[in-house]
Amino acid sequence: MRAPTGSHRTPAILPLRATTAGETLDSAITLLRRRALPLLPVAALLAAAEQALLAHLRTRSGLLPPFYLPAGDLGGWWRTVATGLALEVGIVALLGAYAGAAAGPALLGHAADGRRLWLRTRPCSTVPVALLLGVLAWPAAFLGMAGLLVLVALSGPVTPVLTMDRVRGPLAALRRSAVLCAGAGLRVARIRLLGYLSWLAIRFALGTGWLAVAELVPGLPGDSGAAWRDWAVPVAWAAANTVAYAALACLDAVLLVDARIRGEGLDILLGRVRAHGGDDAAALVVAR
Repeated sequence: MRAPTGSHRTPAILPLRATTAGETLDSAITLLRRRALPLLPVAALLAAAEQALLAHLRTRSGLLPPFYLPAGDLGGWWRTVATGLALEVGIVALLGAYAGAAAGPALLGHAADGRRLWLRTRPCSTVPVALLLGVLAWPAAFLGMAGLLVLVALSGPVTPVLTMDRVRGPLAALRRSAVLCAGAGLRVARIRLLGYLSWLAIRFALGTGWLAVAELVPGLPGDSGAAWRDWAVPVAWAAANTVAYAALACLDAVLLVDARIRGEGLDILLGRVRAHGGDDAAALVVAR
């Protein structure tokens, strides 16, 4: 078997077999741990930028920490919520490009440095797709959560499809993502929603749950901690989102691998290629 130029064999960290929902979630965390250094700093920058934008919208709408509940301007509150959800969709899609590029070597047992993977992220295709998903997510969230849930369920693997499957363009990636997510009884869509809701609960706990402990700390400035909450709550949410966004991006990449194994026999194809001494990395490419 020929390894890609500039790489060598390492133990594979993703299983080359169909996995259960729990194993899929575990594999996503395994991939995140392997690629934490490039993924988490980028996720942190994007999460910080998101909180900076949301801080401006919250101030305009009179929303106060820690929960930013509407005091009177219900429309402003809902616009802020929709904006936050739309930004999440776009950020996870951007990070999914790198996660998809990393999933191939992780599955095949090929070593690949961070620079090589960044070169495979295809920004000319992945950035417009991420922006498009974010733009579509805003009205979907603003007009009701049902549309957003459908978008989240069907669009998860779209940027990993671009960087691992190497399909020709954004439209082909969107179409392939929807087909894979809708197949096998909506398995990919269901697990992605499970992962999203699980991380939403974790983020809420990390973003606000620490306040109960913080209230016990003497000497915090401001009335009932109001002054420090203005900056501490967004920082806490940014930190929680950093991990969650990177983990969800890795989940999308792992779900793509699992969908191809279940629906396209990727494990069988790779076994045949290896048996004949072929290039298993080339076997990941989908000619569409």
